[in-house]
Amino acid sequence: MLTETPAVNRLKYVLPIAVLLLCVAIDQWIKVYVKTHFQYGETRNLIGNWFKLYFIENNGMAFGLELGGTSGKYLLTAFRLAVSSFGAWYLWQNIRKNAPFGLLIAISLIMAGALGNIIDSIFYGKWFRHINDYTGGWFQGHVVDMFYAPMYEGHIPKWFPFWKNEMFTFFSPIWNFADACITVGVAIMIVGQNRFFPSRKNTAPEAENAAELPAEETAPDAPAESSPESAH
Repeated sequence: MLTETPAVNRLKYVLPIAVLLLCVAIDQWIKVYVKTHFQYGETRNLIGNWFKLYFIENNGMAFGLELGGTSGKYLLTAFRLAVSSFGAWYLWQNIRKNAPFGLLIAISLIMAGALGNIIDSIFYGKWFRHINDYTGGWFQGHVVDMFYAPMYEGHIPKWFPFWKNEMFTFFSPIWNFADACITVGVAIMIVGQNRFFPSRKNTAPEAENAAELPAEETAPDAPAESSPESAH
């Protein structure tokens, strides 16, 4: 079994924290830029008509999902803080256990996404109260979204059984960099789950075989049976 060098062990402490801080910084830079350079609802094409910057805000979760009212806002912020606290503890525990790099990066991305949106919720209501008729206060900020990728926009064919000739947009959510970090982190954990979380079923047969090997190797040879010919 190969042992990790001290440099690799140090990297497992530094790299996840660096990824987390870098992603939060990128997320906030994009949001502040859009907030201070766009009018609410303004759209700018980045790649043709299928990838755009579209400045909107929401009170809630990823991809524009919401919990209504002031109470819902406080509840959602408290939930994000609890998840982030658990994520920090979970990341530290996995660093100490020398978990695979992929798992550490996935946790860091999910935490970065949660923290990015927490900053919006806690501080933006105070920091940007004079921009775009923004109202609110501490813990009442809106999450800034800006990425819009309508891969297809058109009318549903008349021959379709439901919603005939209605306007249809494929992938209509508007999201931000923090949402993307969470999505990528979760995807990494799903793809690498067999490596990150090996099941006991896979390791049990190997352990049993290993336990049986010494007994087989040290078992005395059975005495050879004497043949009738050797008796004469």
